[in-house]
Amino acid sequence: MRIVITGASGNVGSALLRRLVAAGDHELIGIARRPPDGGPPFDQVKWISVDLADSTSAKVLWETFNGTDAVVHLAWGFQPSHDLRYLEELGVGGTRRVLDAVAAADVPHLVHMSSVGAYSPKQDDSPVDESWPTDGVPSSPYSRHKSAAERLLDAHERAGHDTLLTRMRPGIVGQASAGSSLLRYAVPAAIPPRMIDLLPILPLDRRLAIPMVHSDDVADAVERALNARAPGAFNLAADPAVTTDHIAVTLGARAVHVPAPVVRAVTSLTWHARMQQVDPGWVDLGYAVPLMDTTRASRELGWSPKIDALSVLDETV
Repeated sequence: MRIVITGASGNVGSALLRRLVAAGDHELIGIARRPPDGGPPFDQVKWISVDLADSTSAKVLWETFNGTDAVVHLAWGFQPSHDLRYLEELGVGGTRRVLDAVAAADVPHLVHMSSVGAYSPKQDDSPVDESWPTDGVPSSPYSRHKSAAERLLDAHERAGHDTLLTRMRPGIVGQASAGSSLLRYAVPAAIPPRMIDLLPILPLDRRLAIPMVHSDDVADAVERALNARAPGAFNLAADPAVTTDHIAVTLGARAVHVPAPVVRAVTSLTWHARMQQVDPGWVDLGYAVPLMDTTRASRELGWSPKIDALSVLDETV
């Protein structure tokens, strides 16, 4: 297959390239704002430099998508977290431009990387299936944008285009190579990375419970969806749900219960003071995201995670 992958140099993209390059029977085109340096698997891919936040990218996307069997849309942004206009233009605007180019080029299959963050707030810790509303968590910019992208996919389907749409909704995705980018996002630059090993306490609300999944397992699901041309939405997560206690053990710290509103207030204060990059919406999202039922991915794709969630956490940290 001729497959174009947006955001191909990122967390999920690098894992997907490892799988597709190993398969050996695909023509791969990677789209990234800054194409990576050589070395496997990136040296087996044709790279095109495009910033999806730029409206002029539409023409390049259409030209690149022509004659393509499938497009995997992974591109998204997290920084700079204070520039919400740019992040929305990249995530929502970029998705709109990808969909327009897919329609213009008559691409047969689009796999879109959505997220657990697109879901509406949970009612309890019972896992939800793909029918759970995707109206997002309003106070989280990331969640609002992921939800807005889902609405664009809905509109694309209602318009009657021939493109088959697949929506992947993973939990928090991790792998070892993603650690440095997560570190740059979550920890102020003034704090040496080695200080994480010396963290004595972890001040978080004990109610935290989030789904995680390894990048390689997400890539496995994407590959299966491409091969099966499977439509619809698929939850992707590994057991168990990651809790405050699990994170504390991984960090070698002692968990101290601090109510979520207090954590949010401190996060908001330090974010507005530009002391760190994590906006307070991430705190709201962390306590609102539902756990996920992955029965559909198991039944229709034959997918199951090879790496448990605690191993994903350990590896990423």
